[in-house]
Amino acid sequence: MNSENKTISSGQWMALVAAILGWLFDGFEMGLFPLVMKPALRDLLGQDGAPVSEQIVAKWEGVMHAGFLIGAATGGVLFGWLGDRLGRVRAMSLSVLTFALFSGLCGLGNSAGLVLFFRFIASLGMGGEWSLGVSLVMELWPGRSRAWLAGLIGAASNVGFILIALVSLALSPMVKSIGDVMLSIGLSADLVAKLTQNSGWRLLMLIGAFPALLTFFIRIFVPESKKWEDAQSQGATSNWAAKDLWGVVIGCLGPLGMVVAYAADLPLPVQGVAVVFGLAAAFVGYTYPVRKYLGRSEAQAVSSIPAPEILRRMYVAALLSGVALLATWGAVQRAPSWANDVRKAELKAANPAITDAELVLPLSYARAQTQIATGFGAIFGTIIAAVAGDKIGRRKTYALMCLGSLASVALFFKGNTSFNAMFLLTGTLAGGMTASFYGWLPLYLPELFPTKVRAVGQGFAFNFGRILAGAGSLYIGYLINVHFGGKYPDACMLLSLIYLVGLVAIWFAPETKGQPLPE
Repeated sequence: MNSENKTISSGQWMALVAAILGWLFDGFEMGLFPLVMKPALRDLLGQDGAPVSEQIVAKWEGVMHAGFLIGAATGGVLFGWLGDRLGRVRAMSLSVLTFALFSGLCGLGNSAGLVLFFRFIASLGMGGEWSLGVSLVMELWPGRSRAWLAGLIGAASNVGFILIALVSLALSPMVKSIGDVMLSIGLSADLVAKLTQNSGWRLLMLIGAFPALLTFFIRIFVPESKKWEDAQSQGATSNWAAKDLWGVVIGCLGPLGMVVAYAADLPLPVQGVAVVFGLAAAFVGYTYPVRKYLGRSEAQAVSSIPAPEILRRMYVAALLSGVALLATWGAVQRAPSWANDVRKAELKAANPAITDAELVLPLSYARAQTQIATGFGAIFGTIIAAVAGDKIGRRKTYALMCLGSLASVALFFKGNTSFNAMFLLTGTLAGGMTASFYGWLPLYLPELFPTKVRAVGQGFAFNFGRILAGAGSLYIGYLINVHFGGKYPDACMLLSLIYLVGLVAIWFAPETKGQPLPE
């Protein structure tokens, strides 16, 4: 039966809506912490109201980013495994519920360590939702729609990124009024003070629990993938074994050891060994369930793609994803923090007597405006990249994205010294170019893997890049503080040279333009 000619069903629309909402809330969550990171850490790390040094804040900023990325990487493989074993819809519901509930709990954490733990668990679900939503939509919809679908899904994440910034802009001047309302309904003064201090960052985190409602929509209205059901009926899903998930546990513990070595200020050679060991453990551990599955399924012929080629595609795709994620999290995600510093320096220079309390609102606006600017660029970048990939080919598009991203990051970080219209304009351009990969990846990754291993295959491919980004996130903070005197531009520009690696790596990946999804 030729699905290309069939009318789009309500179930297909529901699956697309679920994936778009899931990615929107993912973007909401990813955009939340860059906005609240500094005030939250000052609040959580401060002792008896004593100020916290910028160096300690920056160190914890790197740890928070790395913990989130490692959790997302682990979740991508774990929930991808569940998606291939139990079905896309059931696994997707569990992933959304996990990231929503634990995102909300971050707002109740009383220490930086507890918030880090909640954020890690939340990121497990977020990493899983990425691969499951993409797999479900690409398998349910006809192939001719893949480019637009990939662009829409990628853009949805950036809509969420902007949405949380708009919520922050609206919330900042209303924090006191919200506190008065909470007092009027009987909440204790201590609780209200806790929820509303330091720009009301806890209120923003609590809002992150609302996506939990999406799970009910998914379970009621979204149909299961017919391709997955066919694979299940053939007995292919039974070759996934729960005991193989020990590999994922080991793959997670390795990178977490890297974070512990960094946080404990161990000697740099020891930290270097921890990074190498962490990356190796993640690489071996995350691929272990797939390698075992392919070994069990060898007699059944998983697909027309040989098992060694499936693994090779996973490795190359992980490198392609890693380039994009490392540069995004190490450099462009620092844009709100850099805007904070630039605006603060301007205000201090104009009025040396300005107090920290008087700085809260303008700095909050600067961070939010920067995030909105990069987010708007990202919406257009993701859609354009997906369409370009369909028109001129996957490999050529990726190469052009690498060149454009390198140039736009240089313009943003090296072309601005003041927080003004040019700062926001070049931020929009950098956001658009560097986020274009997140429209291209949902188009390309599903095309690399057969149905039986699609969710976990692309879950690894996309999310192993988060491990690389986690390592970069740790040491970009070190570079900023130790080698670049607390200044973002040089360190972020240095990290963006990773795009040159992507410019070479893409030519080792297959061109899939015009080809159907592998069965």
